Amino acid sequence: MSSALFRTKNVEQSIRDTEEPEHSLKKSLSALDLTVFGVGVIIGTGIFVLTGQVAKNNAGPAVSLAFVAAGVVCALAALCYAEFASTVPVAGSAYTFSYASLGELPAWIIGWDLVLEFALGTAVVAVGWSGYIRSLLDNAGWHLPDYLAGRDGASGFGFDILAAALVLVLTCILVLGMKLSARITSVVVAIKVAVVLIVIIAGAFFIRGENYKPFIPHPEPVPAGGSLKAPLIQLMFGWAPANFGVMGIFTAASVVFFAFIGFDIVATAAEETRNPQRDMPRGILGSLLICTVLYVAVSVVVTGMQKYTRLSVEAPLADAFKAIGHPWYAGVISFGAAVGLTTVCMILLLGQTRVFFAMSRDGLLPRFFSRVHPRFKTPHRPTILLGVIIAIVAGFTSLSELAELVNIGTLFAFVVVAISVIILRKTRPDLPRAFRTPWVPVVPIVSVCATLWLMLNLPAETWLRFAIWMVIGIAVYLLYGRKHSMLALREEAPAGEVPGAPPGKKQ
Repeated sequence: MSSALFRTKNVEQSIRDTEEPEHSLKKSLSALDLTVFGVGVIIGTGIFVLTGQVAKNNAGPAVSLAFVAAGVVCALAALCYAEFASTVPVAGSAYTFSYASLGELPAWIIGWDLVLEFALGTAVVAVGWSGYIRSLLDNAGWHLPDYLAGRDGASGFGFDILAAALVLVLTCILVLGMKLSARITSVVVAIKVAVVLIVIIAGAFFIRGENYKPFIPHPEPVPAGGSLKAPLIQLMFGWAPANFGVMGIFTAASVVFFAFIGFDIVATAAEETRNPQRDMPRGILGSLLICTVLYVAVSVVVTGMQKYTRLSVEAPLADAFKAIGHPWYAGVISFGAAVGLTTVCMILLLGQTRVFFAMSRDGLLPRFFSRVHPRFKTPHRPTILLGVIIAIVAGFTSLSELAELVNIGTLFAFVVVAISVIILRKTRPDLPRAFRTPWVPVVPIVSVCATLWLMLNLPAETWLRFAIWMVIGIAVYLLYGRKHSMLALREEAPAGEVPGAPPGKKQ
């Protein structure tokens, strides 16, 4: 029983599975496409919202250093992702990587985690996008009735029609093909990056040196508390996250980490990349580097335009321009945020469907979902299923408190991938590695430690919800996945015979 739970799927078999015509995805992406996907999903609500929150509450003008610290944590994980994605160019990202190193049960757990992470992320971003669009419509004099805006109307019914419609439209685009998705993403990302550059360039003319003083505000005491809403580290060790001071920068890094979520999704498209050994490291590391530079520049500019104590928490970039008498820029920023969130939503949905597809192809979920469309060569069945479910979820709930589950899910995946790099280096030193994580095992170990630090700064109730989801996942695996695993069926099938195929069909 124990050996069955931790059986590994070797890299060669994973790659062979991608060559089956009915379960093979079309290879159409380049390094530029991957970088655009990465930038498209990373630049989202984080930079447009979190800058003001952490500057005002935790780090002051030193919020730029918090972005650097969060970027370093992500860079350590990105180095590990780059090695795996170039060595095992198979859909599924951290799920596939852990299957090749840690075993079937750990792989199932991380896959189950990623399904939740991407689903909640897609729904939360869709609801955020709906809010921006409603705001723009209100400015134009068009008002949606409350019952179609996600707010309870007179009848007590509320459904966010815009959020649900966005998810359904993006689902159709993903079904039609990755290249179409990449082209649409390229256009939207160009608009989004242009808006960020407008903030940096235009805002630079309104910087006042006195707004940076003090650059690192004097630390303030934070009262201890025993609520589940308190960070786990506070409940375990009595240490409360700091407001301001040097430690306030690290507390802020735990918050702004949300702004970096997404570069790991690039790894889910490894199987659809024309030259994954060369292009996956470029796409992962390139998108992360571009976004880190933009984030630091934006935070420097916005805290120089307006004193950190006066920054808006809801819309710091737009409100900073309003405060200096330039509302036109504020309108452009709001428009850019609304347009940009469409790519975030689409790429999160893309990542989820690829993980679901990989788990289905391995038999851990019904194989029905692992057949690709005969014309478009996309996993249309899981895309449609998940798109409809997420559209309904986004329509009926704001998911404000559940959003932190996206953070913990991503961080958990980072830990698994870093550990997997060390294990696979030991168990399969013979594998050709187009990209090698430097200084193994030092870099993966440091990545694990830094990631765990950020996880400990998340609320205890987030950990509780995460644990409940994991328990449900383990139950599903024991009742279904373990019995239908293709790896298990291969072990039981007569030599050379394809499991699940008509008798006599050979591999």
